[in-house]
Amino acid sequence: MPATVPPPVLTTRALLLDMDGTIVNSDAVVERCWRAWATEHGLDPDEALKVVHGRQGYATMAALLPDRPMEQNHADNRVMLAQETADTEGVVPVAGAPAFMAAIAGLPHALVTSADEVLAQARMTAAGLPMPQTRVTAERVGASKPDPEGFLKGAAELGFAPADCVAFEDSEAGIEAARSAGMRVVGVGPRASALAPDVHVQDLTRLKVTQNPDGTIHLHVLA
Repeated sequence: MPATVPPPVLTTRALLLDMDGTIVNSDAVVERCWRAWATEHGLDPDEALKVVHGRQGYATMAALLPDRPMEQNHADNRVMLAQETADTEGVVPVAGAPAFMAAIAGLPHALVTSADEVLAQARMTAAGLPMPQTRVTAERVGASKPDPEGFLKGAAELGFAPADCVAFEDSEAGIEAARSAGMRVVGVGPRASALAPDVHVQDLTRLKVTQNPDGTIHLHVLA
């Protein structure tokens, strides 16, 4: 019989967490808001949704309407953020997220999200998850994912080199940002499965977190 391959284990010192699609399932809201926006602008909603995840709204709009003035994208983005903040129907934690967040409560970790502070607070509250003390939200960066700025800033604020951090992501833009920052990636959920993260889990029930006496963190992928 062939030898059994043990499930992978990543060793790290700090964790950087995307929010939407990674610890919070907000797909219902995202679909409602972006389908309406796409239809209003004569775009195919299904095609628009393929580029929405992971980016700030203005960056998604620029990708979908490349000839439109950026000022209009930023104006629409402000409206979109207000709509998404007001709409928390269907916002729930990703499976396993409550236990995962409890397990890492005493470990170095930060939220790195394309949502702004108000939207992040609304969705984390709706999902019943604790807000990390260290967080890099949309208003704290000059460039949206896939630019690595947010992840680099999160690592710096935690006091760790990028190579000593593992990013948790679900989207192509997010995984590209983390890789550009020099980090290894845990891909979470169906969107991440085809994007070649270092390890992939369907949800956060598939991870066990332990810490060694020297401070290193082990992320065990469960079979």
